[in-house]
Amino acid sequence: MAKVCGLAALLALAACGGGGRHMETGTSMASARASGVAPAFGDAEPVEWKSRSPRAYPVHGIDLSRYQAPVDWRTARAHGVSFAFIKATEGGDRVDAGFAGHWRGAGAAGVPRGAYHFYYWCGPATTQAAWFIANVPKERGALPPVLDLEWNNASPTCGSYRPDPETVRAEVQTWLNIVGRHYDQRPIIYTTPDFWERNEMWRLSGMDKWLRAVTRHPSEVYGDAAWTFWQYSGTGLVPGVQGPVDVNAFAGTPDAWARWVADRTL
Repeated sequence: MAKVCGLAALLALAACGGGGRHMETGTSMASARASGVAPAFGDAEPVEWKSRSPRAYPVHGIDLSRYQAPVDWRTARAHGVSFAFIKATEGGDRVDAGFAGHWRGAGAAGVPRGAYHFYYWCGPATTQAAWFIANVPKERGALPPVLDLEWNNASPTCGSYRPDPETVRAEVQTWLNIVGRHYDQRPIIYTTPDFWERNEMWRLSGMDKWLRAVTRHPSEVYGDAAWTFWQYSGTGLVPGVQGPVDVNAFAGTPDAWARWVADRTL
């Protein structure tokens, strides 16, 4: 997931209640969600959608890490944040410095939240699954765990390592099996267009997919692949969140979202 940091101008745009590009009040936003209207998040780098846009989907949320802190979670929820996926761990030895605070804050504000693990390709799946389990609580009401699958381009040790697709899928399945058994939930996989295509990720089945597509609808990027979450921007501007943040849409109605949460949370 893209790392996003706010410039001063962007911080001003994203401040609580800032900008005419957002819904004015939490009350109006709640009413809009109930009637199936998407939240009016802003964007530091807006896209002109050629086909079906994210606003066709009424349920939206964010994913974030230490780069988005602190968050006014009650304001975010009031303005349309229906869920959050929070970075917890990376590889086999790193915990995101923002995880504990985001986890507590989202929970206290009543925002459904789940944790994600950023996979390192130079470490075994068993070690990384154990590290995630050691650092993410098994907590009632939590959304399913997420495995973030992309290349480790910024890593000085793993940056150029590219296992073959069969090895990638086998490692992914190992992590999913271990983590799924521990939390009694089927994990979600998040990925990007290049990773999806190169590693033939459509060959894995049985889990919800969260797909990144920031200029086109997922159907134009991933073909007929079924998806549950769509990451449509890495530069969203959301009241309560300082600076740009990844924003996402759920692939269904508010009623479908309520059913999905009831079925998939602990």
